Amino acid sequence: MLPYLDADLLDRLLPFPQAISALHSTLQDGPPTVTAPPRTTAEAPGGHVLIMPAADRDLFGIKIAGVAPDNPAKGLPRITGTYLLYDADTLRPILAIDGPALTLRRTAALSALAVDLLAPRDISRLLIYGTGPQAAAHLQALRAVRHLPSIAVSGRTPRRTRAFADAHGIDVAGPDDLPQADVVACCTSSTTPLFDGRHLSQHATVIAMGSHTPDARELDSHTLRGAQVIVEDVPTATREAADIAEALTSGDITNPLPLHEVVTGQTPAQTDRRRVFRSVGMAWEDLSTAKAALTQWRTMPACT
Repeated sequence: MLPYLDADLLDRLLPFPQAISALHSTLQDGPPTVTAPPRTTAEAPGGHVLIMPAADRDLFGIKIAGVAPDNPAKGLPRITGTYLLYDADTLRPILAIDGPALTLRRTAALSALAVDLLAPRDISRLLIYGTGPQAAAHLQALRAVRHLPSIAVSGRTPRRTRAFADAHGIDVAGPDDLPQADVVACCTSSTTPLFDGRHLSQHATVIAMGSHTPDARELDSHTLRGAQVIVEDVPTATREAADIAEALTSGDITNPLPLHEVVTGQTPAQTDRRRVFRSVGMAWEDLSTAKAALTQWRTMPACT
């Protein structure tokens, strides 16, 4: 049978420090040397299915992920799917991985890498928007790169927000948390801006990862205007992130930077103004994370 990494095994094999390191290694020499066509979207009765392939010299991977907006009301996860990893030469399948678990890990790890590169070392206040799996994963990942004694969460419903805060030992956000936040992590599926960027500190680091469609945005123009804006890849962000596309059209931003320029030191973080990292999720991130998990899985006694 094809070996399968479920969410628990992936968590044990690839803690967030290792996942962050894997993504950093992929970017440290410049743009990822991965063949990855744009994601394909197929409509389905319950939502849509994303198909995301990527290949390097050694491995080929493909993620098939379902997005079913009505699933939470049925007690089911909103994101479904599987990731398959193949040998690049023979195209023999090597490993299958829980698709949502891989997505959570690589997305939160990439956000944490961005915070590690963009935020000062002495920050202390984190504000998270969202109470779902991505919010929980981001909380864990960000704690891996910064000591954060003050953490608050903002959600749509008071009951879920209180439950999330209690489960993670953090606070429910109040009116003063946004202007005092050093890092703001947007982890929602909102199609409209989550907050008024005029209330943000000019020195805050903002992470947004909630959508990959050109009609949804978590960030308003006030958040982006005058900020140092970083994306995974400029053409992809222009195509898939409404925040970036609309800000470029309006002139609120003019030159978003690819993340690899910050990783390599080609363009350092500008701590005299706000930093914004807007990600959409790319197939090279899945492949990089899956490759690191494969390396760890092969060290398990049962695999030797």
